[in-house]
Amino acid sequence: MMKNKSNIGLPPGTLVYTGKATQERIKITLIEYNEKDFQEKEYFDLSECLMDVKEGMVKWIDVDGVHKTELIEAIGKAYDIHPLTMEDIVHIDQRPKFEEYDNYVLAIMKMIGYSKRIEAEQLSILLFKNTVISFQEPNKNDAFDIIRLRLRQGKGRVRKLGADYLFYALMDAIVDGYFHVLEKIGDEVEEVEEEIMNNNSKNSLKRLYTLKRELIFLRRQVWPIRDLISNMIRSESEYITDNTQLFLRDLQDHSIRIIDSIETYRDLLSGIMDVHYSNTSNKMNEVMKVLTIMSSIFIPVTFVAGVYGMNFEFMPELKSPYGYIGTWVVMILMMLGQIVFFKKKKWL
Repeated sequence: MMKNKSNIGLPPGTLVYTGKATQERIKITLIEYNEKDFQEKEYFDLSECLMDVKEGMVKWIDVDGVHKTELIEAIGKAYDIHPLTMEDIVHIDQRPKFEEYDNYVLAIMKMIGYSKRIEAEQLSILLFKNTVISFQEPNKNDAFDIIRLRLRQGKGRVRKLGADYLFYALMDAIVDGYFHVLEKIGDEVEEVEEEIMNNNSKNSLKRLYTLKRELIFLRRQVWPIRDLISNMIRSESEYITDNTQLFLRDLQDHSIRIIDSIETYRDLLSGIMDVHYSNTSNKMNEVMKVLTIMSSIFIPVTFVAGVYGMNFEFMPELKSPYGYIGTWVVMILMMLGQIVFFKKKKWL
């Protein structure tokens, strides 16, 4: 991870937000549920949120915004979160990772969207005994709407199982979002490939380079997810049950599929770029071929014209009444003879 200039020299655990400055209020959403009951409420004050927390229910606290370090610090004190974890939460350029602590486990991932370019925001998820706390940047790329809908409607397993399954479900929603991004990139790759094959325009080449850079960025964000999930599967933490471990293995398969798809698209773009260079080279060769043939045809004619353009007095053909016509006939025959020769050689 690249260190932000404002962090240099500061002691570990110092909270410094490394994202874009914003004055937006941080919204805290508290969702409490069990198999029968469900409650959801939004807050802008942490103390009000903590006062409404009830015992005996699974709790999901979703913090929308990490730019106010004093709020992150207050949440950390309320739930005994390690200072290094809080530092990772506000440093939004973290590499995806999984870490275990005495009273919770931490997963940091990237929530990715695509609208002509890839947009990534950091998501930090903490799993406690009966509570999940998620921290995300205020952005349009929110993959959790489907999870909220399942909780409200009581569909699926999420209301029947514990906080560790909710922890998995949030990660699964993020990984599913990667598939949507890859679908859009795949459509872009097909369009660029068709444009390159048809007209080889400069705009197509620019789009090709842009897509290649986007895939490199996406690969850098997604590749560590496989190690993250592998570490979770190998984890012996009491907060992740054996039942959830089965779902994590399925999530690991999804991450491998995504990485394979990214590598496939990278290879495909490299192939398209090679085709572009090959087409450009072939076109240049065709131009050079035409110019070479034209030069070859006119070189003998130029030689004849040069010979009879010399200013010597004693040139028998210059006095002949048929000299001019004869010279034209000879030059035309020479050109026709070369054209016939080139066609026999299949150079024309």
